[in-house]
Amino acid sequence: MRTATLVLASLLAAPLAAQPADLVVVNARVYTSDEARPLADAFAVRDGRVAFVGSTREARTLAGANTRVVDLGGKTVIPGMVDAHAHYSGLAQTLSTVDLMGVPSYDELIERVKARAATLPKGSWVQGRGWDQNQWADGEFPTHERLTAAVPDHPVYLTRVDGHAALVNRAAMQAASLTRASRDPSGGRILKAANGEPTGVLIDRAQGLVSRVIAPPSREETRQALLDAQSAMHRWGLTGVHDAGAGREMIELYEDIAKAGELDLRLYTMIADDSAAISHYLAMGPRSALHNNRVWVRAIKLYSDGALGSRGAALLESYSDDPGNNGLLISPLEHIQDVAERALQKGFQVNSHAIGDRGNRVVLDAYEKALDKNPRADHRFRIEHAQIIHYSDIPRFAQLGVIPSMQASHQTSDMYWAGKRLGPERLLGAYAWRSLLNTGVIIPNGSDFPVEYVNPLISFHAAIARQDANDYPVGGWYPDQRMTREEALKSMTLWPAYSAFQEAELGSLSVGKHADFVVLDQDIMRIAPELVLKTEVMSTWVGGKVVYERKLQP
Repeated sequence: MRTATLVLASLLAAPLAAQPADLVVVNARVYTSDEARPLADAFAVRDGRVAFVGSTREARTLAGANTRVVDLGGKTVIPGMVDAHAHYSGLAQTLSTVDLMGVPSYDELIERVKARAATLPKGSWVQGRGWDQNQWADGEFPTHERLTAAVPDHPVYLTRVDGHAALVNRAAMQAASLTRASRDPSGGRILKAANGEPTGVLIDRAQGLVSRVIAPPSREETRQALLDAQSAMHRWGLTGVHDAGAGREMIELYEDIAKAGELDLRLYTMIADDSAAISHYLAMGPRSALHNNRVWVRAIKLYSDGALGSRGAALLESYSDDPGNNGLLISPLEHIQDVAERALQKGFQVNSHAIGDRGNRVVLDAYEKALDKNPRADHRFRIEHAQIIHYSDIPRFAQLGVIPSMQASHQTSDMYWAGKRLGPERLLGAYAWRSLLNTGVIIPNGSDFPVEYVNPLISFHAAIARQDANDYPVGGWYPDQRMTREEALKSMTLWPAYSAFQEAELGSLSVGKHADFVVLDQDIMRIAPELVLKTEVMSTWVGGKVVYERKLQP
């Protein structure tokens, strides 16, 4: 008996790296995002976690009779990419609506909506997302008359690319009883013509005047759409996502999918700004790594202002192209402060949307007041977007311990017209990654999909080049604000993990962490910037198991 006990104790004490691995990856160029060993050519996985990182020769010694050995022939491996700000359910919904991303004109928008309406029963809603009037010849908001004439028998609801405005036709307005007598809700604006009639464009919270009358999809339809969206994320190399605002019902559906073993994402969920939901989850307390390390519920999402493209971002001074308009504050400082104080008491993180310089200042002021009342180290409060910041507020992020969670692809989408909105002086504090990094903060990167495309390499390319897919402008837009490639990689791996309190478990290919990784067909850390967007994801792995593999053409 004593002998058996000693043998068992010896086995338990044996180094994990000496035991056979489940998976061994060799002959690769592995960028680990781990400063202790930033580059390797092999690693091993056991029980879903990294067991060894080093050379191919060493890794092969961990291959047993049942070990899967993958020889990548020199291909590049990076940690699983994480979108630090996206809308999971928004992507799921978009997959089943009219795709208006990149639509070049109002005429083309109308044709796409008309084609979809022809496939639906009369009277049913037509929904779509992605239009951006800044990409059209006149750059002006559309009015509903032409859309109404083309699609008179279906109510139409079309969300702008940023999610902060909607275009509706007359049938939709009639369904919602929206008339010239309707008043702007708090935090929203109904655009009206000179005669007082609604134009069909609704800004920020005014969207709810119509969206509230649209019947939601069934729970099963939503569940299937979420699984379809998960597949789309895997195809682009995403192994995790920070879902920027979900209601209680959606969070419970996420958990149900995870309990069923169908969620192959690390899902960091932010609770939407709903008083009942916030109270419910604050009472429960922070919950992490639920359902086999798939779901985290320990953050709250608030809104300070709207978006720049729809002139809803709150500015300290008027829009350069719309004198007298300073944008919209969706939530007052007092609300953000109140939620922040309650969150600090319960150990929750607060992540607030702020785009304009006034919107960012309001959040920083609210956070500062909350932290004065409830001092706490390592709170990791975030500002989501942090797009336009007054120069005097840039140092405050580091001073307050606030993380700017930014989306590099927004810069390359907005650069064509941002100067018209802001003028040259304010552009110096716009999308100012280097200015912020130089103060000592980190910047978790994201896409804000479905506002932008899912592909995270778009944001990687924007971060290092500050150019669009056509390599415009030459030399980059305000190139002094670029990230290094090492920073850009961390902004999609280790920094999202840190900004979600997950750095001990995720974010790098380090021994003991979850084996989430991506195989690429090109080395994004060495190829010319103009080749980055030509890079393909060969395979995506979560916990050492492949969840996507590219089918090679014969």
